[in-house]
Amino acid sequence: MALSFQPIKPLLQTGTNAASRWFSYIGLGIGVLLLLCSIQMYINIQQLLGGDSPRKDGHDFISISKTITDETMGQLEKNLFTEADIKDLEGKPFVSGVSPLLANNFRFQLSGGSLVPFVTDFFVESLDDTFIDTVPPTFHWQEGDEVVPIIIASDFLEIYNVFAPSYGLPQISESTATNLGLQLICYYPDGNRATFRGRVVALSDRINSIIVPKTFLNWANQRFATTKELRASRLYVKTKDANSPDFLNYLTEKHYKVNKDKTKFGRVKQVLQGIFSGLGIFGLLVVILALMLFSFYLQLMIARSKDNLQLLLMLGYSPNWLSTNVARRFIPVYILVVLFAVAATQLMQWAFHHFAMYDREELTTWLHWSVFATAGFLIALSLFTNYRMVKRLLYRMA
Repeated sequence: MALSFQPIKPLLQTGTNAASRWFSYIGLGIGVLLLLCSIQMYINIQQLLGGDSPRKDGHDFISISKTITDETMGQLEKNLFTEADIKDLEGKPFVSGVSPLLANNFRFQLSGGSLVPFVTDFFVESLDDTFIDTVPPTFHWQEGDEVVPIIIASDFLEIYNVFAPSYGLPQISESTATNLGLQLICYYPDGNRATFRGRVVALSDRINSIIVPKTFLNWANQRFATTKELRASRLYVKTKDANSPDFLNYLTEKHYKVNKDKTKFGRVKQVLQGIFSGLGIFGLLVVILALMLFSFYLQLMIARSKDNLQLLLMLGYSPNWLSTNVARRFIPVYILVVLFAVAATQLMQWAFHHFAMYDREELTTWLHWSVFATAGFLIALSLFTNYRMVKRLLYRMA
């Protein structure tokens, strides 16, 4: 027949301090609530600000350049990337790939021909095709081809349509632009020029430039440029997360310039994550202090019941059995405290999602599984610490 704890339960309730017990319960509830809310808000920030850059295959593509200061003005070699810079960037764990954005090293003009009658000095660039968001099958060139395929930034088309009416030029739709014929005028160092037929084959939302195949630009730089050495002033970086703190800190350390709109969410995310991490640590400290206060209550209860407990041990009650049953008495209380904190966290998450975020699809009304896992861990931790402490005290009496 199994032993029952009920007959000896009154022996452990004499002269105990109920105030300290309730303070520990309240402190535990507040600490658990702060910790669970911090975890959920940390996850909300990850989901809201996880990615806001144009992505391809789950990656972000960011253009970076060196910051030009008053000291480096006019010193071109200090404002261009070297092979050492590129290799250093490629070796970072948060970088999946790097492509130099190479530009023409000669005078270049762009003409709209008879359809769009204008001529302007401009630039063309090239980079690896895997870094371009829209690469049609026709985007290739080899020496002897009559037409040079071109990819134009969508922003350039928008800018053109803004100023075109004031110059008497026709506005152009996207469908027309992707079939537009242009003239590419390349100048030799002596002023002579060669004209090539170009055709817009795609628009890019990612790269703010006029892109031509690398084969054409390499050939043109060899033929028209005055200097053969070619270094990039911009790099395109492929990374899992453009808002990664490690990535942003690296850019700051190296004084690299990046479009702030691409990474502003990352800097906001760093601040918010720091705030909620601090709140989480504070909540964890409150939980620890509440457990310590409750341990003092248990020690006081055992100290005042010392004679009764020693009598029970002399009668043959096992310290393990007594420890297990004393700790088991507080299971319902711990579960109720933690469940209250979970319910309050769920209510706050619903209110945040519904009233503050207006039911945005990036978030969910329900708590993340890690919140429930943390709640279960805290219950187990509370019971384990109480069991270990009571067992140690009883063994000292035995």
